[in-house]
Amino acid sequence: MAKTKKSEQNSAEIGFEKQIWDAANILRGNIDASEYKHVILGLIFLKYLSDKFEDQYKELKEAGDGFEEDRDAYDEQNVFYVPASARWKKIAAKAHTPEIGKVIDDAMVAIEKENTKLKGVLPKNFARPELDKRRLGEVVDLFTNITMTAHGDTKDILGRTYEYCLGQFAEQEGKLAGEFYTPACVVRTLVEVIQPLGGRVYDPCCGSGGMFVQSAKFVESHQGNINKISIFGQDSNPTTWKLCQMNLAIRGIEADLGEAAADTFSNDQHPSKKMDFILANPPFNISNWGGDKLQTDVRWKYGVPPSGNANFAWLQHMIHHLGPKGRIGMVLANGSLSSQSGNEGEIRKAIIEDDLLEGIVAMPPNLFYTATVPVALWFINRKKAQSGKSLFIDARNMGTMVTRRLREMTDEDIAKIADAFDKFANGKFKAEKGFSAVVKTTEIAKQDYILTPGRYVGLAEQEDDGEAFDEKMGRLTTELAGFFDESHKLEKEIKKRLGSIGWEI
Repeated sequence: MAKTKKSEQNSAEIGFEKQIWDAANILRGNIDASEYKHVILGLIFLKYLSDKFEDQYKELKEAGDGFEEDRDAYDEQNVFYVPASARWKKIAAKAHTPEIGKVIDDAMVAIEKENTKLKGVLPKNFARPELDKRRLGEVVDLFTNITMTAHGDTKDILGRTYEYCLGQFAEQEGKLAGEFYTPACVVRTLVEVIQPLGGRVYDPCCGSGGMFVQSAKFVESHQGNINKISIFGQDSNPTTWKLCQMNLAIRGIEADLGEAAADTFSNDQHPSKKMDFILANPPFNISNWGGDKLQTDVRWKYGVPPSGNANFAWLQHMIHHLGPKGRIGMVLANGSLSSQSGNEGEIRKAIIEDDLLEGIVAMPPNLFYTATVPVALWFINRKKAQSGKSLFIDARNMGTMVTRRLREMTDEDIAKIADAFDKFANGKFKAEKGFSAVVKTTEIAKQDYILTPGRYVGLAEQEDDGEAFDEKMGRLTTELAGFFDESHKLEKEIKKRLGSIGWEI
């Protein structure tokens, strides 16, 4: 069974991260969350770069070989070189001066100049007038008193803080957050099922990089070698693309995200690469994605996707990039399971008949800050262990409400789903009514290739409460008669009151 780690990102373990978030919020003022996040995340990243540099600097200094200012000595250890003018102690010394914003902007420029990987990535808007410099200085003080590099069991403290802040910004920004954030429990479900332990991992709409971070965590939790996975991604939003670059750099994850932010459909940054694992949460049901200009594209092996909805364009793009033994785990709106409009039904049929569908999971509502539409997880496999069959899981009743509006999948929920896929693959699967079923392609065909799990898993068996049938029916009909009697009384009262004001029924 695939083991899951306790969520670091959800509600259980947020002590230190929440302290950072609460303290940094003194800077918020009247700045919109979409703008404010770049200030906070940029500062966190700058502090991280400086701390990592200082650790390496001390080691080199103690070695006594005079290499502490040697640029190559940092490259060899995969540490970004921070020039003297950009080091945190210089910034901290200017924390309570009017020019602190410019000092930070200049530091970002200097770091980019020394590190080509970061060129065009770091935010440089700290000097703008609307950013309160007194509060900015207080946040600099906050970070000055926190060490953010590897010490004992806090080795990824900054990465966790960065992720936690991303989640908080997602909650504040609501629908706009869909461009950069997928809830960690959804990502973990995808990762635990497809198990990316080695090979190329790809996300064509990578947002802030959550799929990559969770893939790396999966490898580490299974005592794997992080160097055995290669990361490839792309995103069309320039600011989101930068967030991803920083998120991965904090984690020490090397990635190829293309030369710049670019539209996946019209400017594929990895056109010839075949991937071993593809994880994605593409934007739901987007229209105007440029499909009218791509009618003859080589990616549409199973049919031309409708220009008014990109769902099956995303799916076919990923299948096109899938290696001979590759697996896909992706999120799509539930409409993709049954839609017949715009050739979608025929595309879905062709993919199923090509025996690529490994499984479908219907997810519970309220998992996303950004959307209330029901979603499903699609799993595609080029080399299915069980040919001619697919696994269906109805997880709509799983999860726990952690706020009035937000639900999270628990570790146990995720493990149960992943375990079902494991057992399906190794031939040990047992169906559970109301939750899971393995279905032959011939049976899916009889359902017009509609993939809604509820059609296949049936209803969960109800526990026998011990009450005899005749007694239960007598009790229920008596209760129903009482409800009818009450409704008649209410109906008469409503008519009477309407009549008293001149309205007869």
